[in-house]
Amino acid sequence: MEFSELIRTGQAQAELLRGPEMPPLRGTLCVTGHHLLLSPGPQATPDLWLLLLRSVDSIEKRVAGDAGTITLRCKDLRVLQLDIEGVEATLDIARSIEALSSLESVITSFPFFYRPKGLRLGESWHFHPPERYYKRVARETRAWRLSEANEDFSLCPSYPRAVIVPRTVDDDALARSARFRQGGRFPVLSYYHAPSGTVLLRSSQPLTGPQKRRCAEDEELLQAVLAGARPGARGFIVDTRSAQAAKQARMTGGGTEAKSAYPGWKRLHRPLEREGACILVHGAEGTDSTLLVTSLAQLILDPLSRTMAGFQELIEREWIQAGHPFQLRCAHSAFSHTRPKHEAPIFLLFLDCVWQLGRQFPLSLEFGEGMLLALFDHSYASPFGTFLCNSEKERCLCEVRTRTHSLWSGLNQPKEQRKLRNPLYAPNPLAIWPSVEPQSLRLWQGLFLRWTHPPEPSEVAWEKVWQIATDQEKTEGSQPTDSASEPQP
Repeated sequence: MEFSELIRTGQAQAELLRGPEMPPLRGTLCVTGHHLLLSPGPQATPDLWLLLLRSVDSIEKRVAGDAGTITLRCKDLRVLQLDIEGVEATLDIARSIEALSSLESVITSFPFFYRPKGLRLGESWHFHPPERYYKRVARETRAWRLSEANEDFSLCPSYPRAVIVPRTVDDDALARSARFRQGGRFPVLSYYHAPSGTVLLRSSQPLTGPQKRRCAEDEELLQAVLAGARPGARGFIVDTRSAQAAKQARMTGGGTEAKSAYPGWKRLHRPLEREGACILVHGAEGTDSTLLVTSLAQLILDPLSRTMAGFQELIEREWIQAGHPFQLRCAHSAFSHTRPKHEAPIFLLFLDCVWQLGRQFPLSLEFGEGMLLALFDHSYASPFGTFLCNSEKERCLCEVRTRTHSLWSGLNQPKEQRKLRNPLYAPNPLAIWPSVEPQSLRLWQGLFLRWTHPPEPSEVAWEKVWQIATDQEKTEGSQPTDSASEPQP
């Protein structure tokens, strides 16, 4: 398929209205295979206005007289209005945007064509392999091993090639456990908290069904987890579904772990605060609320996850490599006229939770709101390939890692760091337990109102804090050291 086949009108004269706080922009509107461009006239700024077509969520068109209006509602919650000269040009451009913004083929998306200066293909894709986290765990305990039983994705298409499992469980047992879990998502290690010995695992629901089927290898796997934990450790299975939903799942082939089949493990449908325990988290598929719970738990408990590099590793390991189906969940945003069952803002919910955490502990996160906004924007529409596809298997089939750039290579550029870092960050070795009382939670205005309201006083103050911190760093960097100022013998 050629993009030119979908472009009915290449260009037209138009005026762009970008919001209440920005002046209108008039010039020549052009449609390309991946972008909408507006080039202002010679009397205006020479800069191009550029919109990635993939970020368009819905389109409305109106015509009156010899002109028309196109309203674009974007996935990042922007609302843009284009006043275009000519009725035919308006209708043709609207049809072109509708066709180009809804292409389903991954390999025709913009990340496969994006070639920015200063970045090389393949760079930063190796930053966060599963082996890296395993080395951290291996330094603390010998109870786990790195298994490559899923090397060809035959056990579980949504898991990465390598996963961390109990050392005493062989790959044949993992294969049988995978057949007993929905989508093949057998229990794997998500996080090991060395100070308390807490073990956090994730999986999908067991396929017990109405007949209450059992799997000896699955039961042995969870017993091996308890055997490798600290003496006296108990096991808890935190089911993210309600008790009623879990019971109903049994009628369709799913279900829960029977108490008699998993001695030492207790099933819960509520939050748990207990140190030194072994905790298995799952819902139904184990790719949505399960990942939300395990990643938030690590952010609360693990100081490394609150650093810039650690947070990127957490996103990569617990969301991207763990099989959150970004291509399905983030196909549309708030303005879509359709609402397919597979779409859900699970990742946005996670980012909102992280923002609430950062607001309650403003010194404990090395990254700021800019990082969270960038992740939100790129998860829905991005020139980078990090959030493409639904699993590592799909990314391998599409050769995403060799044919697109990693988001981390872009965000870790020095010029981007100022917008992403928290200037007040001070490392905190303690767990940061947030208040979840209704009066403690706030609307994330920086995201939900960023295109409609002027900056809040707090945002202006935050910018001033950044400037003070930057000026101080420059001052300290320009001062000579004591050793340099002293005469040499």
